[in-house]
Amino acid sequence: MELPIASDGVHLAAYRTRLPLSVANAKATAGGFDESGYYQCYGDGSSVASLGSDALTGYETLDAPPHYDFYANTEVWGRRRRFRPSLYQLHANPEVDSRPPLYEETTGGKMEGKDSSEEDEKEEKEEQPFEPTRFGWVQGVMIRCMLNIWGVILFLRLPWITAQAGIGLTWVIILLSSCITGITGLSTSAIATNGKVKGGGTYFLISRSLGPELGGSIGLIFAFANAVAVAMHTVGFAETVRDLMVENGAVMVDRTNDIRIIGIITVTCLLGISMAGMSWESKAQILFFLVIMVSFANYIVGTIMPASPQKQAKGFFSYKADIFAANFVPKWQGPDGSFFGMFSIFFPSATGILAGANISGDLKNPTVAIPRGTMMAIFWTTISYLVISATIGSCVVRDASGVLNDTLLPSSSGDCVGEACQYGWDFTECINNKTCTYGINNYYQSMSMVSAFAPLITAGIFGATLSSALACLVSAPKVFQCLCKDNLYPLIGFFGKGYGKNDEPLRGYLLTYIIAACFILIAELNTIAPIISNFFLCSFYSKWLSLLGSVCSVVIMFLLTWWAALIAFGVVFVLLGYTLYKKPAVNWGSSVQASSYNIALNQCVGLNHVEDHVKNYRPQCLVLTGPPSSRPALVDLVACFTKGLSLMMCCNVVTAGPSPSVVEMASSDRHVTWLNQRKVRSFYRGVVATELGSGVNMLLQAAGLGRIRPNVLLMGFKKHCRSDTPQAAYNYIGILHDAFDLQYGVCILRMKEGLDVSHTSQSHVNPGFDGGQESINTISAPSPIQTTSISIEPAPQTSTVFQKKQEKKTIDVYWLSDDGGLTLLLPYLLTRRKRWARCKVRVFVGGETGKKEQQKEEVLALIKKFRLGFHDVEVLTDIHQNPKPENVRHFENIVGRFRLDKSPKQDSDSDPPQQQEEPWIITDQDLERNQAKSLRQIRLNEVLQDYSRDAALIIITMPVGRRGVCPNTLYLLWLDALSRDLRPPVLMVRGNHENVLTFYCQ
Repeated sequence: MELPIASDGVHLAAYRTRLPLSVANAKATAGGFDESGYYQCYGDGSSVASLGSDALTGYETLDAPPHYDFYANTEVWGRRRRFRPSLYQLHANPEVDSRPPLYEETTGGKMEGKDSSEEDEKEEKEEQPFEPTRFGWVQGVMIRCMLNIWGVILFLRLPWITAQAGIGLTWVIILLSSCITGITGLSTSAIATNGKVKGGGTYFLISRSLGPELGGSIGLIFAFANAVAVAMHTVGFAETVRDLMVENGAVMVDRTNDIRIIGIITVTCLLGISMAGMSWESKAQILFFLVIMVSFANYIVGTIMPASPQKQAKGFFSYKADIFAANFVPKWQGPDGSFFGMFSIFFPSATGILAGANISGDLKNPTVAIPRGTMMAIFWTTISYLVISATIGSCVVRDASGVLNDTLLPSSSGDCVGEACQYGWDFTECINNKTCTYGINNYYQSMSMVSAFAPLITAGIFGATLSSALACLVSAPKVFQCLCKDNLYPLIGFFGKGYGKNDEPLRGYLLTYIIAACFILIAELNTIAPIISNFFLCSFYSKWLSLLGSVCSVVIMFLLTWWAALIAFGVVFVLLGYTLYKKPAVNWGSSVQASSYNIALNQCVGLNHVEDHVKNYRPQCLVLTGPPSSRPALVDLVACFTKGLSLMMCCNVVTAGPSPSVVEMASSDRHVTWLNQRKVRSFYRGVVATELGSGVNMLLQAAGLGRIRPNVLLMGFKKHCRSDTPQAAYNYIGILHDAFDLQYGVCILRMKEGLDVSHTSQSHVNPGFDGGQESINTISAPSPIQTTSISIEPAPQTSTVFQKKQEKKTIDVYWLSDDGGLTLLLPYLLTRRKRWARCKVRVFVGGETGKKEQQKEEVLALIKKFRLGFHDVEVLTDIHQNPKPENVRHFENIVGRFRLDKSPKQDSDSDPPQQQEEPWIITDQDLERNQAKSLRQIRLNEVLQDYSRDAALIIITMPVGRRGVCPNTLYLLWLDALSRDLRPPVLMVRGNHENVLTFYCQ
């Protein structure tokens, strides 16, 4: 039987898989997703059985093209989830497969399932439950963060800090704080954009990025710091109310106990608002924000108004250059009078940047809202702090008495002290006696005094303190609830229970309330603030991207309060040690691999996460090289993937009976010496086996140590498959099936010039892979006499194309079947090397003419979620065309060597015994059932010749031949037809169908 060509009326387009991509919001795109098309390959609806009575269904279509659902970890309401077929389903023998069928046929050869996206969307609308209120980046993150940053420190302590440190050092304090929080914000943004963010805020981001050990300890401290921050802001509010009461002669008990009473009443009211739900809390925050904006405008207007005598007596003289110059330099006073003393008091005001991230579960799109809202909040609040510090320092002197009679007399003009002397006021007495009650060094309400209308500043103080306290009161339980649900620590699960449609952590609210009430009883703002500084600095731990911020945080912790830093570190180490000891069995997945600190580095805390977490996936390669010196191109290519960071094992199988000389041949130190001279970080392992297949199988099962084991097999292509013995071709493909059975990814490199560049030691070169004319199963060990003549010197170092700096060419990636992302991951890793950095990656996918642009945008959106940096996508609409007749005839001629030689007198009854004796034989039935894939490989080679003639490297998804359906020899001829006569190197890749790329944190 001959394969059909164009003139036969058989069109390859009829065999294409109807599986359109869909990435937008995880919904089927317009045009529909035919669920039955997942398991049907025929666009016209005909069944596989129409090609032959013995054809097996479910074969062609299991090579599913890339799809959003394959990488998503959540389901869309009202729609069935699509799953990528496993590698086992792709290559297993269906006659012995005991697993349940992938689908059930219905009448008419149709498959059960939805037929269009309209049905999906309709069902989704009908079945989707009530969706709670979600917030955008402005209301949910930016405003919330700004309110939390504009807290009690801004109105009540910034003028005092300016008096102590001077305008210059106050700016340094502000910018240093913003630098630390800015780096933290960038780290948070990087993690948030790496994956889907759920509830739990900062704890969720850290734990899903750095693991449960660091995430748990930092998350618990961060939740506690937020609870203490509730007390700080509430005490600031109570302090303002107490001062207003004192000015009006109203005192309940005394100055300290009045703060405690007011604080407890206030935090109780805030608890009621927070427990009422996020919608009420959000409305309150908007009101507070408007009040603060009005108070800012009121303050700015007040600074440019002429100073009244009453304000001048309190130290306000409007903008004066002399006052600015005097207040620009520091003037330390009191026990807290130092740079780090002021920093410890100011820094808590900058820690509100995580207020938006802490309610991540209530955001519409956290991956957009958190970065945009957080960074905008940091920018605008930093500007506001700098402006207020400069303006208050330019208008108000440090010390003033507030007495209208302290005007400057002509007789005492020579003895007057202070900047106010130039403006007719003499505050010398209170300055010398240190009894001044006004001025920015003494009067915490200086902004109210300066403003055009003082009650508006008081309203702003109320809004800032209450909004910050409310935000912290909401944040702490949200973070703590996620921590409790992960069950990292004992005895805290009780507080993780949620209530209502928004899963509100009511028990967490009560716990936060109790902690805040305890710290409110301290009733001293300057004492509470440094405590929070140490806990926030400790919880701002981040990895390589934020190394600078981490170092600054640790140094500043000890410079602020060394004993509090030791306590904070002690708590962290205890919590960290507990999780390291318990080793919680969590598997949260990861953010996308292509981020600069996820894909390039293994970030696992311990070996127990190396393979469990997708974020730590790197190709751990077992390379079948024969002697490494005989395949330098393959060694150099794999070294580009591993980069000296991942496992690489160069393996050699010597096919002979065991003897001392053969063992020495396999394990000679010359191979390691050659690798060291080539500066390739790789292990070497040689084994002796009677057959190549059994030797490779031993390596596949035994290579590695514990969880540190290879996950990708790389080998050269069997170059002489057309002229070699059928048995050799059959055994070669058997190695691929063994690798698939053991869940390895498989890569085959083919180069036009071949991989075998050294012919000096043919006695133990394995010619089965891209070299030598000998048969795979006929390699024998040399005699002892021959062995003694073999040089033990290392082989010469031969230069290969993979060692050279590549020109501005392209790396063409043909992502035709979804294998878990390995086809995309490998070119990304290549471009991380300097020698490949100039190459542009082009991604080719199959598609339909009418939907070319739509499918291109879908693939671009999916790649963007992976953050690979690939921007050039080409949809191939011509891959379903018939190949050229001459290429089909060429393939038929090669197949002829492996065909069943049937004489006219022979009947079909003699076929099975002969095929059992010669399993490499290809029958007419084999050709008939596999004709679609045979034509596809021929056509793909034509496409590669057209599009990638001048590429630096071609990476293409390798087809899989199913055992029991596709003979091994025919499968090898597919690989040959796919990659033949191509000028660039061709790397055929097939992952094990487990995701190595993902955009979800969990």
